[in-house]
Amino acid sequence: MHATSRQGADRSARLARAATICSEKLCPAERATELVEAIIEPGDRVAIEGDNQKQADFLAAALTSVDPARIHDLHMVQSVLALPDHLAVFERGIANRLDFAFAGPQSRKLAELVGIGTVKIGAIHTYLELYARMLVDLTPHVALIVADKADRNGNLYTGPNTEDTPTIAEAAAFRGGILVAQVNEIVDRLPRVDVPGDWVDFVIPSPKPYAIEPLFTRDPAKVRDENVLMAMMAIAAVYEPFEVRRLNHGIGYATAAIELILPTFAARRGLKGKIASHFVLNPHPTLIPAIEAGFVDGVYCFGSELGMERYVAKHADVFPIGADGSLRSNRALAQVAGQYACDMFVGATLQIDTQGNSSTATKDRIAGFGGAPNMGADARSRRHDSPTWLRAGQEAGDPLRGRKLVVQMVQTHQPNGAPSFVERLDAFDLAASAGFALPPVMIYGDVSHVITEKGVANLLRCRSPQDREAALRAIAGDTEFGKRQLPVTTESLRRRGIVMFPADLGIDVGTATRDLLAAKTIDELVAASGGLYAPPAKFRRAVTAQA
Repeated sequence: MHATSRQGADRSARLARAATICSEKLCPAERATELVEAIIEPGDRVAIEGDNQKQADFLAAALTSVDPARIHDLHMVQSVLALPDHLAVFERGIANRLDFAFAGPQSRKLAELVGIGTVKIGAIHTYLELYARMLVDLTPHVALIVADKADRNGNLYTGPNTEDTPTIAEAAAFRGGILVAQVNEIVDRLPRVDVPGDWVDFVIPSPKPYAIEPLFTRDPAKVRDENVLMAMMAIAAVYEPFEVRRLNHGIGYATAAIELILPTFAARRGLKGKIASHFVLNPHPTLIPAIEAGFVDGVYCFGSELGMERYVAKHADVFPIGADGSLRSNRALAQVAGQYACDMFVGATLQIDTQGNSSTATKDRIAGFGGAPNMGADARSRRHDSPTWLRAGQEAGDPLRGRKLVVQMVQTHQPNGAPSFVERLDAFDLAASAGFALPPVMIYGDVSHVITEKGVANLLRCRSPQDREAALRAIAGDTEFGKRQLPVTTESLRRRGIVMFPADLGIDVGTATRDLLAAKTIDELVAASGGLYAPPAKFRRAVTAQA
């Protein structure tokens, strides 16, 4: 029988088995593993909600605890592998196939399991790509999701971290799938309904609140002078000349530095109201000074950020706030906004090759891609114009259409000492060892600018593969990749405006210090927020240790 037909036909039988364990929609936590065993069958596609931040951790543990003799050969379909339990299902023989988007916290362990054949990867997707396939041919038979609150009819309130929940729920609910929701509490009345109860089959109040990480928080105390220098070059070489207003920042200390020097360096250059006014971004605490300085008009969010709840709620003019007074985020729609409504994406990577192709999938670390390929793609179907988009197209030599700015900010060496620039991406070897049809490249030649602590390569101005390669070698610093460049070639690229060093941008390296940061510590971010920002515990410990 065809998979989608079997899914609908099996639903009544699965629910009948579940009824012997939970006679109503609300199911006690102590029976979670029994319920999971009743509704899942061998070979099923199963989605455990693992967002960038919030995790259905109690349900993940329940799945890990099932009997592998009864439940096995599962095909896991999930956005993020964040918890040890997300890989324990493979180690225990419960699952053997995986389609995912990001595995940052579990990237090294995943590489090990792929290497020994315990995990067979269907594909490393982008977030948007994975959601699309959930709606088409990777529809979950069972979805284990998570929310803040539920009422007794199964209506769910996700709170500020809605993220993936509605997308996963809709994909499963309308193809005969079974939905189980882990919630923090059962209430009589919800602040708002984010997922209707008739989509949800079972609700389990978790013994403790779901796991959630402040993934997008960067402590300003850890921003170094070289991050500030890179931020200054980014503003002078990209934000200012292209007048970038709509953009997405990835996470990292380089982009945190950009956010923190908007009210200082950018303001002194007269850029307020001209750049960085509309973000597709989680509520980064390092954005607080720029918001307070009036740089930022609006932020649309993938998810929320722990500790930012009160600050966000007080800024309904900037963030999408509902009648309940809390943020409404949506990862799928934010991916669409990042791909089509933004004129620039600024991110980072682990490796860049001679043509500017980049990847975060290496021999010993399969981190996945997350949303970077969505944000970092020059969407060929875009039809609306903007001054930024049109100028980028002109610089690229395309008279018929504009171009998206795709910026990669990387230091010449990774924190572990590995070079960021390589002759050949590890992705090619990984493809061979993991059985991929194609190497898992994160962002192809759509990259418009690469910025290191040495300088900026404007790849839009390159008219040949040789120019691109030479431009990248010019900013690769003291790496084997960079040493292969003749100084005379670099000087020629500087004269043509393809390569820009700090001096070419009018930047005195001696001024690139932490003194430019509008907030230098977590405490100063709290002060800038008017006391509304409440740093998570691990950042409060850092403040205490510094004191």
